[in-house]
Amino acid sequence: MTCQSCETGLDHCHGTLVQHVSGVVECTDDGCTEFEIVRHSLVIECESVDGGCGCTEPVYYEELLRAS
Repeated sequence: MTCQSCETGLDHCHGTLVQHVSGVVECTDDGCTEFEIVRHSLVIECESVDGGCGCTEPVYYEELLRAS
C-alpha cells in the first residue's frame, strides 16, 4: 500500500517529528535527514513520548530551585 503523498511525489516523511525543550528536533524515521515541520504529518513534544524524556528534568529542577 502506498500513501497519497508518495503517489504524487510530495516531499514528506512517514516518521514522527519530536521537538525537545532545548529546541532540538529528531525524527523516528532513521532515514529522515530534513526535520522541517511541514514534511511530517505528526509532530509531538518530547514530554509526550512514552516513558517521558530526560531533557525535561533539568528544566523542572531549575524551576523548583527558583521557587524556593
